[in-house]
Amino acid sequence: MAELKIRKIVVVTEEDRHTHDHRDEGGPLRKVAAAAIVANPFAGQGFVDDLSTIVEASAAIGAELGQRCQEAVADTVDSYGKAGIVGVNGDKEHVHAALTSVFGNEFRNAIGGAEAWIASTKKLGSPGVTIDVPLAFKHEVWVRSHYDTISVTLHDAPLPDEMVIIAAVANRGRLAARVGGKSKEEVMAQREG
Repeated sequence: MAELKIRKIVVVTEEDRHTHDHRDEGGPLRKVAAAAIVANPFAGQGFVDDLSTIVEASAAIGAELGQRCQEAVADTVDSYGKAGIVGVNGDKEHVHAALTSVFGNEFRNAIGGAEAWIASTKKLGSPGVTIDVPLAFKHEVWVRSHYDTISVTLHDAPLPDEMVIIAAVANRGRLAARVGGKSKEEVMAQREG
């Protein structure tokens, strides 16, 4: 089995206790992002057609980052997302390969068997770059109350020959969400009915 060599894991946690005007219904919003900084096996090689080595190796990364997210959020996971940054000696497709359904399935398993499409984003970058990891409800992407982000900035990554693979979760939707659309309760009732 292929392996992506991890240099470092960073876990970012934030907790919003109330909005700027002090609304706090529903309890704190905890968001967590776990990032693995890994060696890019194809950095500096130009166009590489077969990226299956990265795809296969991403399963272990998905499981580990999902576990780290679950531990850090210390609650039921309600929403999730993923993101990736590839260093400048790589190709953006390299980090796409690290975030396919192979990664996603292991991430889902680690946080409690969610089943909806996982929102994601990717970019090329250097140390100090910031990426906003999108979040959406884990059972249905159309639940607008859970559309959110968590920002991740890594001051020493990615180096030119590295990739950053990120999994992110939240324990609930946004504080004071009120833009309509399907509700979490409607989706859960449909699932149970």
